[in-house]
Amino acid sequence: MTGTIYVLNGPNLNLLGKRQPEIYGKETLADVEAAAVSHAESHGLSVRFLQSNAEHQLIDWIHEAREDAVAVVINPGAYTHTSVAILDALNTFEGPVMEVHISNVHKREEFRRHSYVSLRADGVIAGCGTQGYLLAIERVARLVNPAA
Repeated sequence: MTGTIYVLNGPNLNLLGKRQPEIYGKETLADVEAAAVSHAESHGLSVRFLQSNAEHQLIDWIHEAREDAVAVVINPGAYTHTSVAILDALNTFEGPVMEVHISNVHKREEFRRHSYVSLRADGVIAGCGTQGYLLAIERVARLVNPAA
């Protein structure tokens, strides 16, 4: 099996390991990327790991993924709760979409319990820390190669 998984990260995830470590942990986004790349490679897949604080950039990468990716793993950050535009972009992508949240959004403020992205996601992983990215990659591997 070959293919690329786009792992997209939204606003403030560039501060992972520095911002509210009691909620998001001490791992940096570079740590998460290294683990994701290694895990994907163990399944014969590659990762394009990206982060932006700009909604339009995330949308552009989703559009790019339509041509280049077998799946999208997305942690949209706060755009989870606000972005119909990201939902619309994800609806144009034909492969699996996994939504990841480092914290358990259901134990936090009420507004965090609504996700536009979940309306498109094939799976949602929340509250598993940065391990959620690896769980999402594991699920993608099974979805794109059911015989494995």
